[in-house]
Amino acid sequence: MIDMFSLDDSSRIFRYHHDLIKDHGVGNTLALGWRTSQEQSIRFETLAQIDDLNDRSVLDAGCGHADLYPWLKARFPQMKNYCGVEQIPELVDEAIRRYGHFEDTRFIARSFLRGSLPVSDYVFVCGSLNYGSSKPGAIYDAIVLLFEACSMGLAFNLLKYMPVDSTLVAYNPEDILAFCRTLTANVIYKDGYAPEDFTIFLYK
Repeated sequence: MIDMFSLDDSSRIFRYHHDLIKDHGVGNTLALGWRTSQEQSIRFETLAQIDDLNDRSVLDAGCGHADLYPWLKARFPQMKNYCGVEQIPELVDEAIRRYGHFEDTRFIARSFLRGSLPVSDYVFVCGSLNYGSSKPGAIYDAIVLLFEACSMGLAFNLLKYMPVDSTLVAYNPEDILAFCRTLTANVIYKDGYAPEDFTIFLYK
């Protein structure tokens, strides 16, 4: 078990989302930190290129409203099951309200960095690793934890540049890519879909 965030870091993340929820409402995509729903969909499109997800299980780390679930289900109707993990209570409640009645969904209300994760074929992380941490190297510990939770592959995205912001941070793609290659030789890098973003796939 790791903890990527200190108590102050976690408080800042909760405050960030609670302020967005207060300003925009819990059901709005803006409450997740996306500027538009299209930004979210573009990232879903890129992450889903990791493989054919029919007959596969998916873990969505930091699932927010869990809108990745219907997006993937529409493209991979035989997707086996979906597990969403989310630490912001209002967001996971909204995810359960929207999708908890489906038999192939499960939700865990806590940080995906605390406690063991159910092993799934593929792990997806869409935007949930972009929070700043006061702990040096925390991003690398998080990648290791998430890669251990998949049996086939991990797909995650990060920011490569960011305006001044006290909550979100950017990373050097070359640094992240070099680290991922210490975990597996089968690594794919993707960019060009959004100016500030990059995606990495790691395969077992």
